[in-house]
Amino acid sequence: MTTEHPAVRPPSLGGRLLGSRLFAEHPRPRGVAGWRYAHWLAVGTVCLGAFLGQLTASITALVFPALERHFDAGPATVEWVALAYLLVLVALLAPVGRLSDLVGRKTMYLWGFAVFAAASLGAGLAGGLWVLVGCRAVQALGGAMMQANSVALVARGVPERAMRGALGVQAAAQGLGLALGPTLGGLLVQHASWRWAFWINVPIGLLGIVAGWFLLPRTHPDGRPAAAGPLPDRAPRQAVGGRWAALGRVREGGFDLAGLLLLAGASGALLLALSSASGLPLPGWAPPVLLLTAAGLAVALARQEQRAERPIIAPGLVNTPGVRPGLAVALLGYLLLFCPLVLGPMMLTAAGVPIARAGLVITLLPAAFALAATAGGRLLPASWPDGARCRWGAGTAGGGLALLAVLPAGAGAAAVALPVVGFGLGLLLPANNALVMRAVPAECSAVGGGMVNMVRSLGTAFGTALPVLGVHLAGPATGGRAVLVTLVALAGLAVLLGGRDAGVRRT
Repeated sequence: MTTEHPAVRPPSLGGRLLGSRLFAEHPRPRGVAGWRYAHWLAVGTVCLGAFLGQLTASITALVFPALERHFDAGPATVEWVALAYLLVLVALLAPVGRLSDLVGRKTMYLWGFAVFAAASLGAGLAGGLWVLVGCRAVQALGGAMMQANSVALVARGVPERAMRGALGVQAAAQGLGLALGPTLGGLLVQHASWRWAFWINVPIGLLGIVAGWFLLPRTHPDGRPAAAGPLPDRAPRQAVGGRWAALGRVREGGFDLAGLLLLAGASGALLLALSSASGLPLPGWAPPVLLLTAAGLAVALARQEQRAERPIIAPGLVNTPGVRPGLAVALLGYLLLFCPLVLGPMMLTAAGVPIARAGLVITLLPAAFALAATAGGRLLPASWPDGARCRWGAGTAGGGLALLAVLPAGAGAAAVALPVVGFGLGLLLPANNALVMRAVPAECSAVGGGMVNMVRSLGTAFGTALPVLGVHLAGPATGGRAVLVTLVALAGLAVLLGGRDAGVRRT
């Protein structure tokens, strides 16, 4: 008796491309692979991507005033230099993560560096504002390729005993990039050109490509899901047919493309409505229509996620005790983190502070955030659960924001209050993320991590749009203080939600 196997369909153009040498993962040199501490070289390479992503996130807000002058555009238009990046990042994180399982995480990470560097070069050369926005959207593709794979590369590239230390080093690299961005951006804008805020990414990206080629272990040499731990650096060359088969399995897995498009559409419509209310030149009927569109797409998204085979926002997972409030706190936390990075330069420059000095002052917020995220938890009693750390961190951040709201606008007041805000958020977000991942069932960890990344990007996007709206409606002084009062209220909401249902443990 013979068993018939289904005929293998001819490979599509995408299948032939994925199976080509262009996407093959190459092994490390034998001397590197055999070195006792080779895994730390891999961690260092991942840290380059982590540093680059956060540097870009924090440096962009400092170039907004220069872009307004250069392109003769309003803040509501210029803010799309940041919003386009964030929206594309939200849309691509999930599919890029799935595609990385097919192609290989090392391959995708290296291509992420290449795309990011090329788009940064184009952004610096842009002759028009919307060309710059388009380059930023392409840059987000490279950012998604790196961000979707960074933690997995660390997790699979180091021994279990070194895991916590390696992830801590990666977090420190992110904090360093976030902290250097405002100072570097202010100096480049004042003494060189806004274009260098994008060109500075090019040498870092090229360094990342070279380092990754030689220092990252292969993760996916045969088209099948990678096993735990780094794969051998001299594995047999993969068969192209294995990738065709894997591509078919991904298609059959029912990736939730409709949900992804609905999420991107709802987020984009809401942000466009905020931008229109902030001065983006759209017809007067646009804001209410966009708000209704966002609401309709959100309802459609909720229905789609109920019936999707593999939803990007799994309703059952969101309803798990501790997950929904944790995701809400993550969104609020990143909104509270990035809103002052955008609002601060507006208020300080309006008060007569030079842009380079304003950047140096703004740096105090992410620097305090990085310090608290890596070491601040040790200052609190060891017996405190993560829920208490969340509430304490959110309350501290709210206190710092309240100081900003009541003190006279200027570099001195900001230098006092911003470190308090950053330190509080550095206590809040790591503890909250730990609570979310602890509440998520072990078999859903990847999905849970993807949802945390998603709300982080959304929080960053709304943190960029909110100050532009406030300044447009009431000016840098009055509008800025109104935004700060709003942030204090949101910090209070984070206190109420922080650690709710935190007693649940995943199984």
